[in-house]
Amino acid sequence: MNSGETSSRSQIQEGADFLAGFLDHTKCPPSGVKNITCVPGDGPRGFFQFSGLQLFGRSNGLPGKQTASESRTGFDSLYSGREDLALPFDLTEIMENLRREKYVGAASAQISYITNSQSLPRRMYYAIRPLMPVRVRRHLQRLALQNWSKITFPNWPVDTTVEDLIERVWILALKSSATNQIPFIWYWPDSHRSCAIMTHDVETAVGQDFCPRMLEIEREYGIPSSFEVVPEVRYEVSEKVLEAIRKAGCEVCVHGLNHDGRLFSSEELFRFRAKAINEYARKWGATGFRSPVMYRNLDWYDAFELSYDMSVPNVAHLDPQRGGCCTVFPYFVGGILELPLTTTQDYPLYNIIRSNPMEMWLKQTETIVAKNGLVSFIIHPDYTIEKEKQALYGELLKMLRSFADERNMWLALPGEVDNWWRERAAMRLEQEGGNWVIRGKGAERATLAYATLENGKLKYLLAHEPAEMSARNTN
Repeated sequence: MNSGETSSRSQIQEGADFLAGFLDHTKCPPSGVKNITCVPGDGPRGFFQFSGLQLFGRSNGLPGKQTASESRTGFDSLYSGREDLALPFDLTEIMENLRREKYVGAASAQISYITNSQSLPRRMYYAIRPLMPVRVRRHLQRLALQNWSKITFPNWPVDTTVEDLIERVWILALKSSATNQIPFIWYWPDSHRSCAIMTHDVETAVGQDFCPRMLEIEREYGIPSSFEVVPEVRYEVSEKVLEAIRKAGCEVCVHGLNHDGRLFSSEELFRFRAKAINEYARKWGATGFRSPVMYRNLDWYDAFELSYDMSVPNVAHLDPQRGGCCTVFPYFVGGILELPLTTTQDYPLYNIIRSNPMEMWLKQTETIVAKNGLVSFIIHPDYTIEKEKQALYGELLKMLRSFADERNMWLALPGEVDNWWRERAAMRLEQEGGNWVIRGKGAERATLAYATLENGKLKYLLAHEPAEMSARNTN
């Protein structure tokens, strides 16, 4: 083999690595993006603009700011009259930087932790929190979060930067391709156009006692849910309640260890507690986890013997730990599947910004469904006890039921999403007799889809989907 052939193969491998994030997410065959390569910069990571998107990572000559016309022109120039396209960054790196919140440390002017894990104010707050009246805690929380509306990135109330970037790549691939459509494995089983999960963090004994009532409300609408239970200190876990949850066809997940706000205060403490968390997960038959207060450090997740996590917000403006994963789809963190929280949880809507909850949830749901993504909720039993809140919860469930019936949304348990996403990740597209066929475990529930351009806009077509349904669900 001559040096030219060796260099060519090396470049092909590098291109595959740079595009691995896109291929893993879409399950598009590598041939679909064969004309696209990546030429990333080698300097320090930072924010830059690409096609109207704010991204973070190493870029090759892209400025930190662009006007709308400059951004559009730069994007167009990548494919105008060309068959080989070079993205000026490592696409996989950029996607991972957003999903894993690597931009937070570089965005101090826009994003900051209200307190870090070692700060005296945070330690004092959690030390005296049990002694403070609820009204005092809420006042302090509003003060701490008062600058939330001034944060410009991630985008409020839903950030779809990862999906928007993937759509840009689809357009480039289609523009440079000899075909007018590129196949991939659709995101959800049984041709569902989107997905929703309902979850409940059980924070107090009163909340635990109210769980059976939550199950009754959900039964009326046929919507399953998961309950995240605190193993120690907060309350004595009721085996009767856990059994009622399981009997209703719902899931039990682990919610931290003792909800003292210190789980991620140091790596040593986290790894020590992770052993106990793993033990409780085995005891309860739980495969999922959510961290109290949404505190997180994904770099330490190798300590978990769990299948999925639900601790990363899409936009964390209203959380003590700022940031956000900028995606409305599941993604893998090592061997753990992350199911991001993509809507605003009930507590800040009720007590921090005090806006109309249904208006916010509907707006966020519409945005996520337009991207065919995962709509995930946290509704605390502890804050649903009042008749008014019970009625509000029923209204939310009614809304989700209408999305399922009228817009083909999959109403699933977190564990079901975890199982599906793992099966889909192992599937592959193969050509047989000129036709694309999906192979792998669970392939009978998978749907062949195509990315195509219609009047210059990206559109997803699902094989065997009725034309009227396809038109209704066009991006």
